[in-house]
Amino acid sequence: MKKIIITIDGYSSCGKSTLAKKIAKDLNYVFVDSGAMYRAVTHYFLKNNIDWTKTDQVIDAIKHISLQFEYNAQNGTSDILLNGENVEAAIREMVVNENVSEVAAIKEVREFTVAEQQKNSIEKGIVMDGRDIGTVVFPDAELKIFLTASPEVRVERRYQQLLAQGKQVTREEVRINNEKRDYIDTHREISPLRKAIDAIEIDNTNLTTDEQEKLLLDMAYEKILNN
Repeated sequence: MKKIIITIDGYSSCGKSTLAKKIAKDLNYVFVDSGAMYRAVTHYFLKNNIDWTKTDQVIDAIKHISLQFEYNAQNGTSDILLNGENVEAAIREMVVNENVSEVAAIKEVREFTVAEQQKNSIEKGIVMDGRDIGTVVFPDAELKIFLTASPEVRVERRYQQLLAQGKQVTREEVRINNEKRDYIDTHREISPLRKAIDAIEIDNTNLTTDEQEKLLLDMAYEKILNN
């Protein structure tokens, strides 16, 4: 059966990664978490006191960053490795959440990560989520999805996710963080978040994860059979 590339873009806390992981598992495709790559770079910058407002420091730091994904048999997904170290847990910390959009807006960082992401497209059969996957990374992808949801639902989803991870945060902190990330993502000069012309928009405010999974799988099989 022919394989395709599926991109899932959208705002933060819309459940992009959750849905992408499920679809990848259903189709036996490779899941590439583009957001994890930006988070890993942000984690590296924070850990090594890199001032990302200074281009020379960013360029030098990137030279020392290596990103890979490894299969996690425990949950059936992929964990990200930063210079050989599994940083999957570290990149989900609130301090990374608060800074990742700023780092992701940097031209040199985006060029580095996009190049890394595109390496995965050679064989197709991948599902990737992010902010500019359907517009910049894989503009020729066979199936492009743009996820959205109401701000209130997105805040509650993120809040519950952080609580489940043992993080001590308030809904207000999550709301402020979401609004900040949305503004930066949509207003950055390089590859801003926007819906691709040929992307299918799905508002999942009132959809369960299973309902979204079925909807997207039907779309995927249609593309696979007709391409």
